[in-house]
Amino acid sequence: MNAIRIHTHLAVAAALALSFAGAARADDSASSVAFSDPSKPGTLKIRVWHGDVTVHGADVKAVTVSSETPAVNSAPRKDGMRILSATASYVLSEKGNVVTLEYGAEGYGGNGADFDVTVPRDTSVVAANSTHGDFACAGVSGDIDVKTMNGEVKLDEVSGGVLVETLNGDISVGVKSLAQSRPLSFSSMNGRVTIRVPADAKAAVRFRTHRGSILTNFDDKALVTKTEFSHRAARREREHKGRSAGSTPDIQGPQAPRTPAAGEDEADWHGEVRDSIREAAEEAAMAAREAAEAVHEGLAEARIEISGVMPPGSPIPPLPPMTGGKIVSGALNGGGVEIQASTLNGDIVLKKAE
Repeated sequence: MNAIRIHTHLAVAAALALSFAGAARADDSASSVAFSDPSKPGTLKIRVWHGDVTVHGADVKAVTVSSETPAVNSAPRKDGMRILSATASYVLSEKGNVVTLEYGAEGYGGNGADFDVTVPRDTSVVAANSTHGDFACAGVSGDIDVKTMNGEVKLDEVSGGVLVETLNGDISVGVKSLAQSRPLSFSSMNGRVTIRVPADAKAAVRFRTHRGSILTNFDDKALVTKTEFSHRAARREREHKGRSAGSTPDIQGPQAPRTPAAGEDEADWHGEVRDSIREAAEEAAMAAREAAEAVHEGLAEARIEISGVMPPGSPIPPLPPMTGGKIVSGALNGGGVEIQASTLNGDIVLKKAE
């Protein structure tokens, strides 16, 4: 019986020791910094080159970062030495009402680090991730700007302007409310884009996808849309209809204008010549646009292939312009704030917020 009690006491003591040790590690891994002017909305800049980042908006005054990776601390150690840099550590700093969280920007090639960040609700967030990592943000009313190479982006209860660009990853957005003159824009080369807005939200939408569908659960009275096609898609559609009807599509291009017939009014003939020249110019312009579209698509696919080997610390290049594909535009509840979304490979979904 005494042996049992001794073992029990030892187990309790060990658990308490582990608990205190865990609490100490949690304290060591958390850093906090205040905005220099808390009376004004601040900005959080995140440059984490490998790792997941989660941002929470809360009723707080300072920015707090929690991570298993230690922060560079200016306070002296027990031996009197201050750490100015470390092999695997993050830096949290503030200047001019801008807080910067930085990790791995100098090309550290080791393991990634995850960060949990709490900010005041009206903070604007600018985040960049050039290697790998998911990004999540909830409860923020400031503007959000996210650029990532490989990773999912999840936003929830946002009410400011939003710009999201990712090469490889799904984008999921829950909009709490739309603010005038603060548009929303989402682009993914390889990923599904899902946007949830309140049922009574007023927006002007424009969605584009190459290899996917555009879907919604708004009825056709609330969301009035029209569908567009690129010039290339429209020509393919015409050629398909021509083949279906048993006719041969005209692939010879515009014909040279004919000579005037005997007795024909010369003004009518000149008008026909001008029309022929205009049609030829339009065909040439269309061919040039289609060639440009093909180049853009090729560049996009090439960048997707090399995105996994981009060295850490490299600046994230902007996505190439996305052209062609299927385009759906329209007005939600009469129109309002602009919402744009585009993807090369994936669906675009506009849903009512639950």
